Amino acid sequence: MAGEADDLKNKITVGVCVMEKKVKCGSEASSAPMLEILERLEAFGEFEILYFGDKVILEEPIERWPICECLIAFHSTGYPLQRAEAYAALRKPFLVNELGQQRLLHDRRKVYEQLEMFGIPVPRYALVNRDYPNQELDYFIEEEDFVEVHGNRFWKPFVEKPVDGDNHSIMIYYPSSAGGGMKELFRKVGNRSSEFHPEVRRVRREGSYVYEEFMPTGGTDVKVYTVGPEYAHAEARKSPVVDGVVMRNPDGKEVRYPVLLTPTEKQMAREVCIAFRQAVCGFDLLRCEGRSYVCDVNGWSFVKNSYKYYDDAACVLRKMFLDAKAPHLSSTIPPILPWKVNEPVQQSEGLTRQGSGIIGTFGQSEELRCVIAIVRHGDRTPKQKVKLKVTEEKLLNLMLKYNGGRPRAETKLKSAVQLQDLLDATRILVPRSRPGRESDSEAEDIEHAEKLRQVKAVLEEGGHFSGIYRKVQLKPLKWVKVPKANGEGEEERPTEALMVLKYGGVLTHAGRKQAEELGRYFRNNMYPGEGTGLLRLHSTYRHDLKIYSSDEGRVQMSAAAFAKGLLDLEGQLTPILVSLVSKDSSMLDGLDNASIEIKEAKARLNEIITSGMKSVHSSCPEKPWMVDGSGLPANASELLPKLVNLTKKVTEQVRCLAMDEDEELVETSSYEVIPPYDQAKALGKTNIDVDRIAAGLPCGSEGFLLMFARWRKLERDLYNERKGRFDITQIPDVYDSCKYDLLHNAHLNLEGLDELFKVAQLLADGVIPNEYGINPRQKLKIGSKIARRLMGKILIDLRNTREEAISVAELKCNQDILNTGKEDGDYLLKSQSKTESSRRTSFTSEMSMDQDEDDDKEIKYRLDPKYANVKTPERHVRTRLYFTSESHIHSLMNVLRYCNLDESLQGENSLVCDNALDRLHRTKELDYMSYIVLRLFENTEVAFEDPTRFRVEMTFSRGADLSPLERNDSEAASLHQEHTLPIMGPERLQEVGSCLTLEMMEKMVRPFAMPAEDFPPPTIPQGFTGYFSKSAAVLERLVNLWPFHKHGNTNGTNSPKSPRNLPESC
Repeated sequence: MAGEADDLKNKITVGVCVMEKKVKCGSEASSAPMLEILERLEAFGEFEILYFGDKVILEEPIERWPICECLIAFHSTGYPLQRAEAYAALRKPFLVNELGQQRLLHDRRKVYEQLEMFGIPVPRYALVNRDYPNQELDYFIEEEDFVEVHGNRFWKPFVEKPVDGDNHSIMIYYPSSAGGGMKELFRKVGNRSSEFHPEVRRVRREGSYVYEEFMPTGGTDVKVYTVGPEYAHAEARKSPVVDGVVMRNPDGKEVRYPVLLTPTEKQMAREVCIAFRQAVCGFDLLRCEGRSYVCDVNGWSFVKNSYKYYDDAACVLRKMFLDAKAPHLSSTIPPILPWKVNEPVQQSEGLTRQGSGIIGTFGQSEELRCVIAIVRHGDRTPKQKVKLKVTEEKLLNLMLKYNGGRPRAETKLKSAVQLQDLLDATRILVPRSRPGRESDSEAEDIEHAEKLRQVKAVLEEGGHFSGIYRKVQLKPLKWVKVPKANGEGEEERPTEALMVLKYGGVLTHAGRKQAEELGRYFRNNMYPGEGTGLLRLHSTYRHDLKIYSSDEGRVQMSAAAFAKGLLDLEGQLTPILVSLVSKDSSMLDGLDNASIEIKEAKARLNEIITSGMKSVHSSCPEKPWMVDGSGLPANASELLPKLVNLTKKVTEQVRCLAMDEDEELVETSSYEVIPPYDQAKALGKTNIDVDRIAAGLPCGSEGFLLMFARWRKLERDLYNERKGRFDITQIPDVYDSCKYDLLHNAHLNLEGLDELFKVAQLLADGVIPNEYGINPRQKLKIGSKIARRLMGKILIDLRNTREEAISVAELKCNQDILNTGKEDGDYLLKSQSKTESSRRTSFTSEMSMDQDEDDDKEIKYRLDPKYANVKTPERHVRTRLYFTSESHIHSLMNVLRYCNLDESLQGENSLVCDNALDRLHRTKELDYMSYIVLRLFENTEVAFEDPTRFRVEMTFSRGADLSPLERNDSEAASLHQEHTLPIMGPERLQEVGSCLTLEMMEKMVRPFAMPAEDFPPPTIPQGFTGYFSKSAAVLERLVNLWPFHKHGNTNGTNSPKSPRNLPESC
């Protein structure tokens, strides 16, 4: 010991050769991370810190710089890197970060090249190098929705980065299907870190850029900080891609929370250190679909505002310096760190807990673990379809242009370029004068011209000028053989094709507002903490959120608007949609699986209505929902003629309005170039078009011509006068149009619309539910076919939540036991870690069949409890949101309420109580924004094996409240003025105080859910090695000699070490 004391008389000198602003931060010097760590190093009593200062670095010759044994030097703005390199070559100190390699960090091309050289995953990318601004390059192609570089195609969304690493103006370009536009990311300015520009669609051409694939990360960025190759600390923050608003704490600092790294990510951190020869290094990590990628390397970076990190960094640097310059000294960490006595206490932030069960409180020890919601989209415009046979050469040539010249292949036109081509052709073909006024054309020609006119109007209507809402299908019907252009043989040419134009179904301003308000309602009512609870959980990475949507535009935008309200985001929907919403059409779209059964149900429904059968209402008065055709009005057959007459009355009024509009269009030129409608701006609107309303025009972008086409089609399809036949499948569409026009076009004062709405509502309330099954058993059969995959995914969500909660609880229980140990506690803990890791590996293997591919790919962010300033770091809530259409809401509800009718479950009660079954029977409809919510609660006072430990609470909402359309009070008038309807609150599906265990829930719905093994097989999960704190003694196995310094070690020990797992501080 005496010898060691003598050695310490000559302290190891550590030179700090950096710009002064990187060491101290004005008057708040004590809060600067660099200074915090250096003061800790000095407190060990083994080091003398020499600050060079700006004057020395910038003005003094290097020969007069202080002489040191270890050197901390890194580049920043204004830093003379070349002089620092010359000093290092002259004095040969031990370098924490090598200087020459820092030049790589200023060129993103070299950064990616270096990462790839060391096998570190990066996003798929390509380089565009220009010698001068706006240089045209033959290998670079830009189209509406993609760029192509050397044949490598990048579909939007993609990222555009300047090759200059110091240029932080990074662009993200969005696809037209999501509204288009561009988001610019930049260094934080105030509380902004990005701005969305909806009008920008073209990429930059004034310089050289890196183009890379956009990686959806769930709206989160991860920053990793290394201190040597064996230590890494990670922090997560809200990504600037989402809404560009910087989250700050009361002190004005950006909110970041420590998260755990996977073993793979720890190895990546080690390799980044090795690749760039930077011991202290920060880099950006993207987590996407179960994999991680490095997208930027920043060089010297320290964590801010974490005393635990400062302790760790000081200990690691101490060992690094001692191994390099005094390897004969012990680098064992003292039992009590020298600076601990003076360290300020960090106040831990709490989170209130509350009994939040809607059907009753089950003890203070019960905690919410999972929220699953299945939500219908918001208010939309009526869905429309135009069918016509075309023989015009321009249209047939257009079909050949986009189907590769194949005469028998159909073509789908969705992009703006394709639709513009179609519009140009249609404008030429549509006659200037209205057929039938000055022409003796045949009826078929008149009809054809009218439909072409409608197609032209649809294409010119701004509100529908985006592929996400409208598509055209051209399908060849007839062909002839014609001589080839070169005279050699014959080829087929189409002579007739069927054109099908689908449009409408666009989310309205009211729909967006409804979705956003429902998101806010969920935030304030579905989670503990009275509104702040969810945001607190989410910001601290204890909230695992995943949002799914079907492929339909209105559903996607509803999901994005809901997310905006749920997470209190700002800005437009396009970036939120791309960042947070995942499309899954296989789970949330389509009725193909049950098409035969639905057809049978509609046929039986038609028979009941048209025959005037009333016997269906007489049987089973106690449970009226059990009979065929439940909910149909007794006088349905008498209401049908009335429905037809009222529809004709409204259609005639709209026809007159359309004629007036058409005459005005003829008088003015309708062939001038119409500026493209900016869908991105439309998606940003939350208010009605006041100017259009004041001018007496229809709300939104629908003109009178299209409004008339909508009503005329309903009139023709509802009743075939020649055959004297009603088509009851048109009743929902009539009701849909009535409801839309009452809400959005009440200012047009269409006579008879109110009465038509009441008649259509009576019929629709009976028809719509029965289209998904004429009786409970058929409803169950159809529902299980439509919602089978969704039900399977919900079971996986619940099952994984339960197993995760038990795993965490067991780990915490064992941790508490081990923490009671004394000196040997740390070693026991290490042993326990190995045992627990083995158990978790076994558990993962057992559960692999219970995880679908998508669940495995879901991005997981876990709070690191050792560095998190949070009272309950182990607390964790999983949220899964599924946005879909009316068919899936009905189907899922039918499975939940009638599952007990299955033969295998005879004798079991329904999951839904009789009172709720009666309310569902009397529920008029599951309207826009209707939802079903399943919440899983855990009672932590109950044994793991007790079924009552996990209970499921089921609620539903009928969605939009139609009562304002049915009354005339002041509240209704206000809602009319806003063109919106409130969303009704949740209703219980269980009796108050009842306890539906997860075990029973699984038993009842498993027969109707896709089995877990039928989902695509998962890849091997990247599991976390533990959630709870290990000991500070873990630093003992942290750092060996920094292996890349060329001069500082003479004992031959600076060879690279074999890869090892980084410590649990990661």
